[in-house]
Amino acid sequence: MNPFTQFLIQKKRHNLSLKIDRVEGRHALRRFIRVPWSIYADDPVWVPPLLIERRKHLSPRNPYFAHAQYCSWIACRGTRLVGRISAQVDELHIQRHQDATGFFGMLEAEDDAETFQALTDIAEEWLRSKGIRRILGPFNLSINQECGLLVEGFNTHPSIMMGHARPYYGSRIEEQGYRKEKDLLAYLVHTDFALPSFVQKLMERATQDVLVRPLRKSRFSEELEILQGIFEDAWSQNWGFIPFTRAEFKHLGQDIKLLVDEEFVQIAEVQGTAAAMIVVLPNINEVIRDLNGRLFPFGWLKLLWHLKLAHPKSARVPLIGVCRRYQDSLLGSALAFMIIDAVRASAARRGIREVEMSWILEDNIAMRNIIESIGGTVYKRYRIYGKKLV
Repeated sequence: MNPFTQFLIQKKRHNLSLKIDRVEGRHALRRFIRVPWSIYADDPVWVPPLLIERRKHLSPRNPYFAHAQYCSWIACRGTRLVGRISAQVDELHIQRHQDATGFFGMLEAEDDAETFQALTDIAEEWLRSKGIRRILGPFNLSINQECGLLVEGFNTHPSIMMGHARPYYGSRIEEQGYRKEKDLLAYLVHTDFALPSFVQKLMERATQDVLVRPLRKSRFSEELEILQGIFEDAWSQNWGFIPFTRAEFKHLGQDIKLLVDEEFVQIAEVQGTAAAMIVVLPNINEVIRDLNGRLFPFGWLKLLWHLKLAHPKSARVPLIGVCRRYQDSLLGSALAFMIIDAVRASAARRGIREVEMSWILEDNIAMRNIIESIGGTVYKRYRIYGKKLV
């Protein structure tokens, strides 16, 4: 029996054996994508993802797969979908960090230790076969996409491009020998915050040398290069950092161009050179909650109407960065506050009342201090787990 294709658990539960099948072909992929509907059927805050977006995310055309190996599995009891998992080896991570680390992701499962063990065991075995000696996760699919397991904040809807989980997930993963590697924080900031007086003085001093401007969609390709350059410089020393490929950032840019107005992306220039940036995405999870994953036949009309006319009342900041040369300086702090204030004003004019800033590394004290100084509070916590593979 091929262990990567089928893995049978002999112990019976409800008179049905647990069966793990490798995902191969379109039909299996559709079932893999549908697993969360089985897990969260009675969870009032879960937001069904758009099926078309999930298919796109897992399509071979996703530029992530140009530098990563991937395999995924579904867990079933009879005809009932009870779990899923994926495993990834990212060659860019291996090249940069030289640490023989692979990843698991896309994890969903019933509240059953046997199911979690079977799923993690098969992902770990596949990674070992690739020469991997350490596993981190969850990553759906990389650190530059959705990552971390929700461990606090289960009673509120997830924001755009952020995950949700059942409260038992953390303990079930820990039962398999996984331990906390890093926590990622989601802050909630209300758009009516008042800047502290010392911040206003910082910004006034910097005004002469700094220009804060919105994205120019008429020069979108050039602007994307600027955003990617700032991101890679600002985040390069962060834990687990992997740079986007040019194709990946272009892929991300398509979403930015579709979802945001120019004023929702702000770039700060110091004496004409780009030095900081921030991106705000309207929280389309507000709109798609009751679409059950489907845009057709009429869901796309509702989505378009809410984005262009009604507009979501919340948003998320997925990207914010200040170039390293200005970090740990007063000018760097001023730049961060200036881009936050600029995009806050734009969001408030569109009726956005609250913004999630996520994710923020738990040990990124400088950024946490900036967010907390404008009233931001941690309302969700996501955890990256790790385990040695011996």
